[in-house]
Amino acid sequence: MKRTYQPNNRKRSKKQGFFARMKTNIINRRRRKGRKVLSH
Repeated sequence: MKRTYQPNNRKRSKKQGFFARMKTNIINRRRRKGRKVLSH
Protein backbone atom coordinates (compact mmCIF):
# COMPACT_ATOMS: atom_id res chain seq x y z
CA MET A 1 0.00 0.00 0.00
CA LYS A 2 1.24 3.44 -0.88
CA ARG A 3 1.85 5.96 1.88
CA THR A 4 -0.45 8.97 1.79
CA TYR A 5 2.10 11.70 2.48
CA GLN A 6 4.33 12.25 -0.54
CA PRO A 7 6.21 15.45 0.32
CA ASN A 8 6.89 17.85 -2.50
CA ASN A 9 8.89 20.95 -1.59
CA ARG A 10 7.83 23.01 -4.56
CA LYS A 11 4.14 22.41 -4.02
CA ARG A 12 4.53 23.10 -0.32
CA SER A 13 6.35 26.39 -0.79
CA LYS A 14 3.80 27.47 -3.38
CA LYS A 15 1.04 26.86 -0.85
CA GLN A 16 2.59 28.03 2.40
CA GLY A 17 5.97 29.53 1.62
CA PHE A 18 7.19 33.12 1.82
CA PHE A 19 5.88 34.18 -1.57
CA ALA A 20 2.52 32.55 -0.95
CA ARG A 21 2.25 34.75 2.12
CA MET A 22 3.29 37.79 0.07
CA LYS A 23 0.04 37.45 -1.84
CA THR A 24 -1.94 37.78 1.38
CA ASN A 25 -1.60 40.73 3.73
CA ILE A 26 0.35 38.99 6.48
CA ILE A 27 3.85 39.84 5.26
CA ASN A 28 2.90 43.33 4.11
CA ARG A 29 1.31 44.14 7.45
CA ARG A 30 4.48 43.06 9.22
CA ARG A 31 6.64 45.10 6.85
CA ARG A 32 4.51 48.19 7.47
CA LYS A 33 4.88 47.60 11.18
CA GLY A 34 8.63 47.62 10.58
CA ARG A 35 9.65 44.35 12.14
CA LYS A 36 13.10 42.93 11.53
CA VAL A 37 12.21 39.28 10.82
CA LEU A 38 9.13 38.86 8.63
CA SER A 39 8.98 35.07 8.69
CA HIS A 40 11.19 32.17 9.74
